[in-house]
Amino acid sequence: MASTVSERPGYGQLLRTPGAWTFLLPGFAARQPFAMLTIGIVLLVQHTTGSYGSAGAVAAFTGVSMALFAPQTGKLADRFGQRAVLLPGVLVHAASVSLLVTLALADAPLWALFAAAVPTGASVPQIGPMVRARWAAMLGAAPGREASPLLATAAAFESVTDEFTFVIGPVIATALCTGVHPAAGLIAEAALTLVGGLLFAARRATQPPVRDRALPGAERHASALSIPGVRVLAVAFLGIGSVFGGMQVSLTAFAEEIGNPGANGVLYGIFAAGNMLAGIACGAVAWKSGPRRRLLVGYTALALTASGLWAVHSAPLLAGLGLLVGLCIAPALISGYTLVEALVPGSARTEAFTWLTGAVALGQAAAVTVAGRLADGHGASAGFLVPLVGTVLALATLLTLRSRLLPAGAGRTVARGIGHRGPVTVD
Repeated sequence: MASTVSERPGYGQLLRTPGAWTFLLPGFAARQPFAMLTIGIVLLVQHTTGSYGSAGAVAAFTGVSMALFAPQTGKLADRFGQRAVLLPGVLVHAASVSLLVTLALADAPLWALFAAAVPTGASVPQIGPMVRARWAAMLGAAPGREASPLLATAAAFESVTDEFTFVIGPVIATALCTGVHPAAGLIAEAALTLVGGLLFAARRATQPPVRDRALPGAERHASALSIPGVRVLAVAFLGIGSVFGGMQVSLTAFAEEIGNPGANGVLYGIFAAGNMLAGIACGAVAWKSGPRRRLLVGYTALALTASGLWAVHSAPLLAGLGLLVGLCIAPALISGYTLVEALVPGSARTEAFTWLTGAVALGQAAAVTVAGRLADGHGASAGFLVPLVGTVLALATLLTLRSRLLPAGAGRTVARGIGHRGPVTVD
C-alpha cells in the first residue's frame, strides 16, 4: 500500500496514503482520553480529599496498572487482532471510570479508590500504539516491498497527534472540572473512550494482519521486551513519563499557590504545544543523522531544560521554560518510536509500542506520586525536582547502553523465535 514518494516526503503525501483517514479520525477521538485521565483523577480526588498526595497516589495506581497490562494488550492485539481486544476493553474502561467517579464523590476510603483505579488503568485502550502499528503495516517492509520513506514521517505525525491531544486534553479536563463539576473531566474521558474506541475498532480493513497461530511455539511466545534495545528505550520513556507526571501535578500545585487554578490548563497546554511544534518540525526535516543519534542529542537537551524547572517561581518564566521542555520531548519520542521499526519485527510491533507507552505511564505514575507528596510538604517547586531526576537517570542509562539500540545483523535472531532481516540505518 506504500506509494512512490519524493526524496523528502511530507505530511501531505502521508495523509494521501489509501485508507489512512478511515482510522486516523476515530483514532484521534479514542486517544484523546489518554491525556485527560491522569489530570481528571488528580483534580477530582484532590477536590474530594484535599490532598495532592492522595490524588497523585490514586492516579499512580491507574498508571502502574496501565503500564503492567498495556504490553499484554498489545501482545493480544498482535495475535488476535485489534478489534478483538478493543471491543471488551472500552466497555470495561467506561464502567471502571464510572465506578471510580461514584466512589470519589461518595467520599469512599482511599483503598476503595485504589481498587477502582486498577481496572481503570488496565483497560485504557492502546490506541496510539495500534495506530502506529497500522502505519507500520501499511508503509513498512514486506516480502517484495521496501519500507516507504514515509515511515519516519508517520512517526513524527503520530507524535504531533499525541501531543495535540496533550495540548487540548488537559485544558478540556481542567475546564470541565473547574467550571462544570469536579467529575466532569473523567465523565467526558469515559464517553470519548467508548465512542472513539468502538468507531476505531470498526475499521477492520487497515488492521495489521493477525499473527499466524500455526507458527512454531517459540514464535508465538516471543516477547518484544526480550530485545535489548526495547528495554533501553523503555527506560528512556520512563524518564519522559516523569516529565509528564511531574509537570501535571506540580503545575496544578503552582496554579493553586498563585491563586489562579485555571492557569494550570494554560501552562500545561503551553508545555504540550512546544512538544507538538517540535513534532511538526521533526516530520518536515529530511534528517541526515539516524534516529539513535537524534535520540541521544534530544534526550540530553530534555534533561538540561527539565533541570531548571524547580528554580522558576514566575508564571511567565515557567511557561517559557515549559515550552522549551516540550520542544525537547518530541525529538526523543519520535526517535524512540522510529527505532522500534529497526529493532522489532512486525509480528511483535504493537506489543513493542505498548511497552513504550506503558513505560511512559509507569514513569508518569511514579512522578505524580512523588511530586504530589513533595508538593504537599514543600510546595510546587519541590515537585518540579521529579522531572530533573527522572530525565537525568534515564539519560545516564541511554548513554551507557547506547550500543544496544543498534539492530541485529541481517538474518540474526533479535528475540526468541523472532528474526529481523534487511539493512536499517539507525545511527
